[in-house]
Amino acid sequence: MSPEPDSAEVPLELPNTEHLTDLLRGVIDPELGADIVELGMVKGVSIDGDGVVRLTIALTTAGCPLRAQIQRDVRARIETLPGVTKLTIVWTELSAAEKSATMATARRKVAERAPDTAIPSMARVLLIASGKGGVGKSSVTVNLAAALAGQGLRVGVIDADIWGFSVPRMLGISGRLGGAPASGKMTPNDIAVGDGLIRVVSMGFLVDNEETALMWRGLILQRAVRHFLEDVDWGDHLDYVLIDMPPGTGDVQMGLAKMLPRAEMLVVTTPSLSAQKVAIRAVNMGRQNYIRVAGVIENMSEFVAPDGQRFPIFGTGGGQRLSKTAGVPLIGSIPIETAVAHGGDTGSPIALGTGPAAEAFQALARRLVDEIAPLNDLSSCSARLFSAMEDALASHDQS
Repeated sequence: MSPEPDSAEVPLELPNTEHLTDLLRGVIDPELGADIVELGMVKGVSIDGDGVVRLTIALTTAGCPLRAQIQRDVRARIETLPGVTKLTIVWTELSAAEKSATMATARRKVAERAPDTAIPSMARVLLIASGKGGVGKSSVTVNLAAALAGQGLRVGVIDADIWGFSVPRMLGISGRLGGAPASGKMTPNDIAVGDGLIRVVSMGFLVDNEETALMWRGLILQRAVRHFLEDVDWGDHLDYVLIDMPPGTGDVQMGLAKMLPRAEMLVVTTPSLSAQKVAIRAVNMGRQNYIRVAGVIENMSEFVAPDGQRFPIFGTGGGQRLSKTAGVPLIGSIPIETAVAHGGDTGSPIALGTGPAAEAFQALARRLVDEIAPLNDLSSCSARLFSAMEDALASHDQS
């Protein structure tokens, strides 16, 4: 038996304090709408030769309920960096003068910032990415959306694979996108899933024939994706937005990363070594754009026969190797069974059925909600402080 390929990666140089600070710019106070560096909450950043990172972060109030969320986001961005062996966070509190400066920054941002997209601000945005085509990324997107909606959640799906759109067929949705007269924007097509809802936009709803070849490049592609982000009336509430990315690391992927700085990435691979080696490029693209890579999903992990026997026909270990190399968790392994392909062809996602693949998608959805990307919580001390400051300023202006 030949030895297992050596999957060890050449160690990278330790990140410097400037790189660490830039990564922390991706940690957003969800109610003040700015990153913790710009808000003046990051008071110290250091890393020693052994890869031990020490951060000092000041909160508006020592007992702030947002501390847990900020800590999760900080750890997700810093602890997964190659070379980082340990992260220590020292928590402190902003002084009265610093709080005033933080709130002034927040007020300036509110006054200056036009909404970047029409996606509801509290929706958790997940980019479903892959390094290459053929790994089942669209199938994962559709079935994960169905599994989340099956929990009673409202899920938006953006089919950003402009050339290779397939989400409408996989979900069994057809028809043109409608219009919202009040806003002048497109309205998604939707499908109810129990108490949940899936709302979808795709080029498949804008062409006359599913077999139409879209030979678009560069700026035209990016403008099409921008329309889906800016010109769609999603309604008042979405819990999650899943974006089915094109394979690779081209214009659309980089454009989405820049337009959605709060998004998080899930990378889909297969058990094969070649797929894993290509998938790491998607991880690196996300990190270079300061996108949090939240986890790895191994699709087609093994074939499940009707009698229950399992056969690793594409090899083993690709998901685990990518997880180890990228320093992020392997959050789901999806087996192959004929019902997955049949469900995609007929618009009946397997995640809403039974069997090994259905159970894997349902478990993946639960883990996302419970652990990897929990729903945003609006209750925080920052909101109360910001509101109180706004009231005080309004009273001062009237006097």
